Amino acid sequence: MATVTYDHASRIYPGTERPAVDQLNLHVEDGEFLVLVGPSGCGKSTSLRMLAGLEDVNAGRILIGDRDVTDVQPKDRDIAMVFQNYALYPHMSVADNMGFALKIAGKPKAEIRSRVEEAAKILDLTEYLDRKPKALSGGQRQRVAMGRAIVRQPQVFLMDEPLSNLDAKLRVQTRTQIASLQRRLGVTTVYVTHDQTEALTMGDRIAVLKDGLLQQVGTPREMYDSPKNVFVAGFIGSPAMNLGTFTVTNGVAEIGKARIPLSREAAAGLTAEDKGKVTLGFRPEALDIVSETDPAALEVQVNIVEELGSDAFVYGTLKGDLGGADLSSAGAGDHEVIVRINPRTAPAKGERIYVSIRQGQEHVFSPSTGLRLSSQ
Repeated sequence: MATVTYDHASRIYPGTERPAVDQLNLHVEDGEFLVLVGPSGCGKSTSLRMLAGLEDVNAGRILIGDRDVTDVQPKDRDIAMVFQNYALYPHMSVADNMGFALKIAGKPKAEIRSRVEEAAKILDLTEYLDRKPKALSGGQRQRVAMGRAIVRQPQVFLMDEPLSNLDAKLRVQTRTQIASLQRRLGVTTVYVTHDQTEALTMGDRIAVLKDGLLQQVGTPREMYDSPKNVFVAGFIGSPAMNLGTFTVTNGVAEIGKARIPLSREAAAGLTAEDKGKVTLGFRPEALDIVSETDPAALEVQVNIVEELGSDAFVYGTLKGDLGGADLSSAGAGDHEVIVRINPRTAPAKGERIYVSIRQGQEHVFSPSTGLRLSSQ
């Protein structure tokens, strides 16, 4: 097994000025499951392909263990890749697909069969070894692609959105299988996805990219509780965090009638460029239903109630005098907020409810830089 290190690695495609991946510095520990996540075009797949040797590194370098592999051919990097589209040979059996790379490498037939059977047992594919890919379900084909990677016994697994072609239920089931399988094998894994729910549930750590730049690296809990900037705050979490820019007077943010006192640290971090404003973020679960007479109450008109069985989320519009506040949640529209509520007492569409932000559960950011101001 091995570590993976991106050392100021950049990729600039011919004919473009802005790097697809810009000065990426990232270290993956031996045996770690790291998830690269971000919106389309953020550079996550390019970063993975640079590690695989499928894209050139225009600046910086990439190391696997202590070995600089920046200019090493893909076949000599001791990595195995699992693709989004399975990439199975339709005319070969499952066993032949899984063992093909070993056959090309000239391994003895007995060793190939042994490794294939071992991987098939791990992946619950033993009874399908003689079938062709067309006789398998999507989830089974993805497990065959995983098996092909496992039999090679590489130093690093690379997975490029391997669950994108599966239906929702199978995706949840398969992501659990992949995460538990990686922990059992202990192979260093770099996994690319645009689905932040996948990232939160699978990764030991998450690396968030935007426009080719690394935004933040941390455990799922760190990313959720302490996002480094407004982009990460809005991207990580489902439903998304409510985000808005509000006026600050004497160290207090004004949201309608509500007054949110800023910590000394956050207030001191505001600069002239912020123009007396502050960006506040608050998760849907950080809002409490209160009475209309509560001095911190915010009036919300219910637009939609999303019922999920154990949870319910209200998508509503903030009413009343907001004093020119700019509230644009990453998960809702203008002046909309998302509130997590008890599904047994969910309001009806068109009703008015009153909510308040739970003390100490707001996230404070600079409007001019987007960077976090509070350490909590």
